[in-house]
Amino acid sequence: MKRNYWMIIIVYIAMQFSSLIGVPLFLYGFKYFGINQSLAVPSWLLASFTIALLIILLMLRKEMNDRSFRKKEGSIGHSVIWAIAGIFLALFAQYVAAIIENLLGVEMGSENTKGILKIIEAFPLAIIVTSIIGPILEEIVFRKIIFGSLHNRYNFFISALISSVIFAAAHMEFQHILLYSAMGFTFAFLYVMTKSIFVPIFAHVAMNTMVVLVQSIYKDDIERLQRQAEAVQNFIGGFL
Repeated sequence: MKRNYWMIIIVYIAMQFSSLIGVPLFLYGFKYFGINQSLAVPSWLLASFTIALLIILLMLRKEMNDRSFRKKEGSIGHSVIWAIAGIFLALFAQYVAAIIENLLGVEMGSENTKGILKIIEAFPLAIIVTSIIGPILEEIVFRKIIFGSLHNRYNFFISALISSVIFAAAHMEFQHILLYSAMGFTFAFLYVMTKSIFVPIFAHVAMNTMVVLVQSIYKDDIERLQRQAEAVQNFIGGFL
C-alpha cells in the first residue's frame, strides 16, 4: 500500500475519534457564547468530516491529476450507465440482505440510522455529512484504498469480502454486518466494472440521500409497518 494511502487511513480514523475532544470543546464554546448546546455534536460532525475530506483530497490531488490514472477509467457514457444502475443494485443488495437478516432473527431497523435521523432533525445541515461527505470518504477509504490495494494482490471475491467486512465493522452495528457487507460488495463491483471511484461514490451518495429522505418523510408509516410486521411474526411464531 502506498505511503499516502496509510496517511489517509490515519486521517480517517483520527476523524472518527476526534469527537472525544472536539465535542467537549464545542459544548464549552457553545455554552460560553450562549448557543444551543444540542447543536454541538452535529456541528462537530460537519466540521470534522469536512476537514477530513479536504485533507484527503489534498493528499490525492497529484494522483487524480495523473494522466495514467485517468486512462484507466472507462468511457463517460459507460460510467454514467453503471452509476445509475448502481443505485438500484445497492438498494437491491440492501433489500436482499435485510430479508436474510430477518430470517436469521435479526431485528429490523438500524440504531445507526435512527441516530442519524435524530441528528438531522436537530440540525438539518447534518444531511450534508450523511448523504454527501460521509459516502465520499467511505468510498475513498474502503473502496479506492483498502479494496483497491487488496485487489492488486488477490481476486475480486477475496478483496471485496475483506474490505466489505472492514466497512461493515466500521459502522459498529455487528448485528447488521451482512447488510453493510452486501453494500460494500456492490460498491466494490461498481468500482471494478468502471475503474472509476466516482461511480460507487455517486451510487453511495444517491442511495444514502434516498434512504434518509424516505425515512424522514415517511417515518411514521415505516414505524407502523415495522410494528405490523413484528406482530405478524410473533403471531406466526406462536403456532410453531
